[in-house]
Amino acid sequence: MIIIIMIQQKFIDRDSELEILEKFEKKRPGLFILYGRRRIGKTELVKQFCLGKKVVYFLADERPADENMKELKIIMAKFLADSLFEKAAISEWAELFGEFSRKCGKKVVIIIDEFPYLINSDKAIPSIFQKIWDLNLSKKDIFLILLGSSITMMENYVLDYRSPLYGRRSGQLKLEPLKFKHIKEFLPSYKIEELIKVYGVTDGIPQYILKFDYKKSFIENLKEHVLKKGEFLHQECEILLKQELREIGNYSTILKAISFGRGKFGEIANLTGLDKTLVSKYLDNLINLHIIRKEFPVTETKEVRNARYMFEDNYFNFWFRFVYPNKSIIEEGRHEELISSIKTDLNQYVSAVFEKVCKQLLWDISLPVRFDKLGRWWHKDREIDLVGLNEKTKEILFAECKWQDKVNPEKILQELKEKAEYVDWNNGKRKEHFCIIAKSFSKRPKGVILLDLNDLEKGL
Repeated sequence: MIIIIMIQQKFIDRDSELEILEKFEKKRPGLFILYGRRRIGKTELVKQFCLGKKVVYFLADERPADENMKELKIIMAKFLADSLFEKAAISEWAELFGEFSRKCGKKVVIIIDEFPYLINSDKAIPSIFQKIWDLNLSKKDIFLILLGSSITMMENYVLDYRSPLYGRRSGQLKLEPLKFKHIKEFLPSYKIEELIKVYGVTDGIPQYILKFDYKKSFIENLKEHVLKKGEFLHQECEILLKQELREIGNYSTILKAISFGRGKFGEIANLTGLDKTLVSKYLDNLINLHIIRKEFPVTETKEVRNARYMFEDNYFNFWFRFVYPNKSIIEEGRHEELISSIKTDLNQYVSAVFEKVCKQLLWDISLPVRFDKLGRWWHKDREIDLVGLNEKTKEILFAECKWQDKVNPEKILQELKEKAEYVDWNNGKRKEHFCIIAKSFSKRPKGVILLDLNDLEKGL
């Protein structure tokens, strides 16, 4: 039985994650750590995992630790169908788990959701749960899952080598956003062009995508669910930052700079006016939270000074590009003015999202070349959107992504070949392939791989 009521949501593409949980659950006793940002689908994942199993589910909150413990005792009593257990004078976590496991006498899954709330209320919680595991649960037919939405808390207090729980876990999983190809399952009536725009706003966060009504256009959804004061997607970004970070103003200034294409360290420092040492620390924290990433030219085999900072998370990117700078307009309710302004800049923003989508889809599309590494390349003033490398066969793919209609591929191919000469990788020994991806083409010459939106949509 599962002592919880949950709202039914779409459950898409989590088969591999379910297999991981099933594999570790079979090795009971086990302590498993599952974490990932808010709204990513952790609770829905464990809900699916729990089907057909005997489960105690507890959702911690911000109350004091002893209040949380009392509620868990009530849930355990209901599971045991034992009214005396609920009335028992239990004042310690170790005693609670000890009495429960003694009375349970059967294999059971115990899930503690939002474990960081317990840690916030009592910093001794990791040590307490180490004791619970070592002296009790590790000897029982129990699978304990600790869930958390605060990445910082889970990594610092649960997974870090200095944590009392370090070495006790039998497995761990950081739940990642869905890939672009799965968004179609949420919005079946949307064409690929609008799906790319939705991905540019919601990333692959299931609960964000579910806010979009497939019966309404992208712009209508944007107006109603992102650009309106009080709406969930309008506020979520600030909530997430406050959950993980301090000095939100400085972080916001940095993220705004990156959202407007200022990706070099010097550019970020100059634009924000912050001390370079502080900027470096802030950037590292944002990378650890997977909001941004530090990127190097794909041909580099080690970190070089030629780095760029890019958004890993589309939702944060969109929010700092279009919501954060326009908060006063949104506060005043001038939505039509804002929509008009956004439409002017949206194509440029979506073109970068399109490149990210192409990078994902190229791994799945049948091409005359297979690669084991794919990414951007740049040197001085020259850039190539995507370069794919196959070290074994010495084959290289050069690709340009154009968020445009009726593209002339011959002109772009000539420019691409000129830039390819500057790419220093297996010179004189490599086999070259060229690819252009666009909304549509004005002609289709030979000697180049051409992929338009119809080709990409077939791949979905």
